[in-house]
Amino acid sequence: MAFSASLAELQSEASCPLCLDNLRDPVTLACGHNFCVSCIQQRWVDLQDIFPCPVCLHHCPDRNLKRNNQLCHITDIVNQLPIRENKRKWQEQKLCEKHQEVLDMFCEEDSELLCPQCRTAHDHQDHYLIPAERAAVSQRKKLRSYMELLKRKIETTETDCKKQISKFLEESRKVEHQKTELDSEFKEFIFFLRREHFASDARLIKEENKEKDKLTENKSYISSHMDTHKNLLSDARKKYLLPNLELLSSIKSIQSRHKDLTLPAVFLYKLKTESLAVPPHYFGLHTMISTFQVDLTLDPETAHPSLIISKDRKSISTTSLPQFLDNSQTFTPYPAVLSCEGFDGGRHFWQVEVTGVGEWSIGVCKKSFCGNSGILPTPENGYWAFLQTAKNTEQDMDIKQADPGMQFGVFLDYELGELSIYRLNNRLYLCKITDKFTGKLMPYFAIGPSSKSISICLTTKEW
Repeated sequence: MAFSASLAELQSEASCPLCLDNLRDPVTLACGHNFCVSCIQQRWVDLQDIFPCPVCLHHCPDRNLKRNNQLCHITDIVNQLPIRENKRKWQEQKLCEKHQEVLDMFCEEDSELLCPQCRTAHDHQDHYLIPAERAAVSQRKKLRSYMELLKRKIETTETDCKKQISKFLEESRKVEHQKTELDSEFKEFIFFLRREHFASDARLIKEENKEKDKLTENKSYISSHMDTHKNLLSDARKKYLLPNLELLSSIKSIQSRHKDLTLPAVFLYKLKTESLAVPPHYFGLHTMISTFQVDLTLDPETAHPSLIISKDRKSISTTSLPQFLDNSQTFTPYPAVLSCEGFDGGRHFWQVEVTGVGEWSIGVCKKSFCGNSGILPTPENGYWAFLQTAKNTEQDMDIKQADPGMQFGVFLDYELGELSIYRLNNRLYLCKITDKFTGKLMPYFAIGPSSKSISICLTTKEW
């Protein structure tokens, strides 16, 4: 009896803890436990950073396995001994709690282990059943895929979180840059804009804090979601190392927990941009002219027949003799002309010198307004100008009867939707026309039909 017990113990020691059969081509891990080389390689398949011992969970540094030659010779000798029933394998078998029979089949639909009597039950009659050993291999593969999916989701979530933090820092730097730029402009007219200065800073800080609170809340939610994934990954790793039957007994809980997970929505935000919403003339005409002045030329193809264009295309004047021009683009009902240059964005300043006495107007219009005698000169029809009417004020009447050599400036801020007119001789701000501009705008110059001795000249004087 002692010999039989010793023989059984020797056979047990020479068996693989994974397949429970005699060791084949045995290898020894760093922790000292021995396995069939094929068994341990199958257990570690798809693992990249962690290689745990299936017995003690000791982390091996890498996949390099050393063949145990001495143990290999011992197992060869053991294989030649009389084969006994592997008691350890029987001990590993799990019994059905209801029928006390071996659980040897697995129902994939319900993720349950079944004994022979369970298989005949009505609940599983139409279900697909497979042997427990084969089911364990299949579920292990699924669990590996699930682990990889969890790892990728965690990496993606971490990346998204870093991007959001980076974006927030970038927007914060932009806010600081805006504040610096605004401060330099506010210093030029601090008394006039003190309230706007503090209000602008308050709006920026409020917006920054608002987005910061949203980011903090979203970051907390993402961190919680990451913790959930990490916990599931840790649980999956532990279950992955369980023996087959224990793995199959608990696989249903892993599946149900994974199905209930939803990815957190990515928090998108964009800080509102603050700008200095102040009429341009507060910056000073000298700065405006030196920064935004453009050199315009007149377009003869758009000129009314009653106008004379100079050779340098810098001035217009009236004539009593009509010019015969075969041009469908001319301003037939209005003695006017456009410049060759047009603008569909940005800030632009040009100067006009008016001499003589009579009616005149300057401004901008859409090119589509040119040549269409059926539409009125209104902003709705693409026409914006400093236009004289019968309802002139005293100041307008003074401008209407322009003195020789009167200088005017026109400033177009396309994005802000403003057209401002200045009298440059005495640095007087005359008027501002506001609207929402679309399409290309052309500088516009007109002389009233009743004006007999007036000319408009484009200049680029320094002030």
